[in-house]
Amino acid sequence: MDASREQFDALLAGYVAGTLAEPARLLVRSHLDLSPVNRGFVRDLEAAGGTMLEEIAPARIDNRDAMLAAIFASPAEEPISVPRMAVRTRLPLPLFDFIGKDVADIPWRTKLPGLKEYKVAEMDGCSASLLWIRAGMAMPSHTHHGTELTLVLEGGFTDLHGHYVRGDVAYADDDVDHRPVADDDEDCICFAVTEGSLRLTGPIGRLFAPFMRG
Repeated sequence: MDASREQFDALLAGYVAGTLAEPARLLVRSHLDLSPVNRGFVRDLEAAGGTMLEEIAPARIDNRDAMLAAIFASPAEEPISVPRMAVRTRLPLPLFDFIGKDVADIPWRTKLPGLKEYKVAEMDGCSASLLWIRAGMAMPSHTHHGTELTLVLEGGFTDLHGHYVRGDVAYADDDVDHRPVADDDEDCICFAVTEGSLRLTGPIGRLFAPFMRG
């Protein structure tokens, strides 16, 4: 089960329009790599956007030569050194390319017993992290000052909105106070992108709050 259809369609539309922060774009690319269900929808959005561009009257560009010079002066993307067909990774390829290492090589940092984190990036006002949650582990109850997108990479978890497995994206904001619980049969690995801060709720959450910072 994904985030609500309306929320998820808005996320995909933002991805196609190029309005998402880079960590959120990375999460969507990784989702599309894992799950083919929404690839057709994204292609349809891209096609619709192309049609709209064709119907827009062209606008005069006064600094055309300067803009072209800036484009050609931009550094070219580094070629991928490993042949794509030879890459074997437990991570979706966009995330593997960004991090440069696979799950077995991640330098995890223990946050709580049964919870580890690897901070991937801080950019565009967002924090992106990999989370490892021991099978059967219940996270402290929490809400958010902002939004949180969580892509399941391995295993699964359940919260008040439903059950999420590999390829699913969960959405939470300051209207959601939840307590995710990892599935009993497998450790859960997720890629989480947060805009704003997490706020632990309940007596147990407040007890563990100092350990969740940093």
